[in-house]
Amino acid sequence: MSIYEQTTAAIAELCEKANLKPGAIVVVGCSTSEVLGAKIGTNSSPEVAEDIFRALHDFTQSKGLYLAVQCCEHLNRAIITERKAVPFAEPVNVVPQPKAGGSLATQAYAGFTDPVAVEEIKADAGLDIGFTLIGMHLKKVAVPLRLENNTIGEAMVLAARTRPKFIGGIRAVYDENML
Repeated sequence: MSIYEQTTAAIAELCEKANLKPGAIVVVGCSTSEVLGAKIGTNSSPEVAEDIFRALHDFTQSKGLYLAVQCCEHLNRAIITERKAVPFAEPVNVVPQPKAGGSLATQAYAGFTDPVAVEEIKADAGLDIGFTLIGMHLKKVAVPLRLENNTIGEAMVLAARTRPKFIGGIRAVYDENML
């Protein structure tokens, strides 16, 4: 399977298992170095990022979801997304580059209609391609998901969905649809 096909399979499985509805935000962190079988941060590939971004963007747009792409640690794992996904967020001024932000974030900034960089986001679900640590950008209660489509190239893919916090103790009743 191609990188595009592997990415499409992973994002599709995540969205199905997380039961995402239109308007939900999916955060993705990606090391193209890891996808190519190298150590994270050592072999950034704009070409691989283009395939991955295209697959993620095509799929999320077709489902009415927002894609948020995490930058690398050199930009403090800032987020690149469409401005309409975060209408009340305070933007930061940075344009990611392959070696300062990462290849996927660079591709997202170029590929979004109205890109914006923000310091943080609270996403509904996420894909971590190559151990990039997306947890800081998920809502408070993250639930790990096991994917059958758990590799893209040579990189391991980890996934998570979120759920609302349980409050109220033993007498509380919970909405099963929100679990």
